[in-house]
Amino acid sequence: MGKKLNFVDLCCCFGNTTMATIYGMPYEAIRENWSDETKCRTIQATRRIPVNVTGIDISLPALDYGISAGLYDEAICANLNERNTAEFEKVERVMADADILLSTAALVYLDLETVDTIIECFANGASEKKEGYVIVNFLNPFALEKADETKKILLKYLDFVGSRATRHRRMSELEQSNYPGEEWVLLELWVLKRRSP
Repeated sequence: MGKKLNFVDLCCCFGNTTMATIYGMPYEAIRENWSDETKCRTIQATRRIPVNVTGIDISLPALDYGISAGLYDEAICANLNERNTAEFEKVERVMADADILLSTAALVYLDLETVDTIIECFANGASEKKEGYVIVNFLNPFALEKADETKKILLKYLDFVGSRATRHRRMSELEQSNYPGEEWVLLELWVLKRRSP
């Protein structure tokens, strides 16, 4: 087994995305993992790849759960929109050392200045300029202008690898009234990588 990769789940909450990506758990297995208080105390799967997982979120209870259940090896509790804190400095260091950065439908909640700082830290990476990948997604048609500005930031610092959009779910009646003519929420997945030196 080779060196462990540094995997960062940004705005991770209780870790469903880490369960899916690192543990390979499909939707039904994640649901079963949450089915009662005893089952959710441990993860009913093993990691598929050798990684050190850092969870970053604003919710201390979510991070405490992730550590106790074994989802996260490290956790940083921070309001990412407050960039003048010791916690944010930790986030910057973790980003620079990350091999894989994952953020699912969460960048839209961050200030654009925060997104810029985090992505720049990741892009500049550790001194050896190691390979690194970012996986993010966006939910269309919500906050399209902010999603577009976020995409511009991603492309300013990283090379685009690919994207895919799929139907995620049908919109509720309220959502359809707010977005006339739309029936589906689309999940748009982007993969980017650090630029070669």
